[in-house]
Amino acid sequence: MIINDIIEKLIKTHRLTIEEFEILLSHKDNEDVKDILRREALSLRHKYYGKKVFIRGLIEFTNYCKNNCLYCGIRRDNCNANRYRLTHEEILECCRDGYELGYRTFVLQGGEDPYFTDERLVELISAIKKQYSDCAVTLSFGERTRKSYELLKNAGVDRYLLRHETADEVHYQKLHPKEMSLTNRKRCLQDLKELGYQVGAGMMVGSPGQTLDLLAKDLYFLQQLEPHMVGIGPFIPHKDTCFADKNPGSIQLTLMLLSIVRIILPKVLLPATTALGTLDLQGREKGIMVGCNVVMPNLSPTVHRKDYALYDNKISTGEESAQSIANISERVKSIGYEIVKERGDYAN
Repeated sequence: MIINDIIEKLIKTHRLTIEEFEILLSHKDNEDVKDILRREALSLRHKYYGKKVFIRGLIEFTNYCKNNCLYCGIRRDNCNANRYRLTHEEILECCRDGYELGYRTFVLQGGEDPYFTDERLVELISAIKKQYSDCAVTLSFGERTRKSYELLKNAGVDRYLLRHETADEVHYQKLHPKEMSLTNRKRCLQDLKELGYQVGAGMMVGSPGQTLDLLAKDLYFLQQLEPHMVGIGPFIPHKDTCFADKNPGSIQLTLMLLSIVRIILPKVLLPATTALGTLDLQGREKGIMVGCNVVMPNLSPTVHRKDYALYDNKISTGEESAQSIANISERVKSIGYEIVKERGDYAN
């Protein structure tokens, strides 16, 4: 009976304790529980966003990174990575291509590349916003100072993605080098919220050392943070990391977590991630069917897409590309939803 009480509380209040999240996740193989969560998540998603699926044009503008995160294929010490960084003009060309295709949000994602100083980023963002004033710019560029975030916000960045990866300090240290800390990651997220960004957090599912009680902590952290966006995808190993021999995360558990996140954060912008589509050809459609409302096709130059390899076998040249918007639209339409060419802001 207790699981029914927990589900009833979740649906009514959109809040649970860490212990209640643990009990809920312990029923990860209970199809009836997952179906109740899925139906409630879809109801909330339809309430705030209808059948709309927002598209974001992803521009992976550099795969240089000063960090050495243990799970990441573009980590500093991976000498097998084919490094690149796009020029100012190449990034603007990606935006031009995307705008003509109907994209009204550009997501600039990169490793923490010291080449892109505040000055260079401000110049770049200002140029994008000047040419495409009706578009939103999302930046996913790691940990920075509050002053840096303030400068970027003033230059025109609307949203910032910074996945927390895990809400447990001990687990965080198992995934990251010693010079990085969960405390600083949380500081960054708080600074971003206070500065008025639409903020995104999120985590990998099935990362090495992760347990259900740690995932319960992640859900509780998201519940407290109340981000505008949440990125959740299954862990996928990369051959050039120390986690090369680890198993990927569970698609089914990822889908359950997506439904739970939609319920605790009803208005959240929730992507059906590339990682989902990498492990399952229908992964993104499955994500939409459990509460997701965002997809992020790739606008990066085709020649570099395979080089932005955070994990192995990432889909990078097929229907996930921004140029294949017609194919993406048909796939989304086939499950009863509609790709829309809008900024797709958080429902306020």
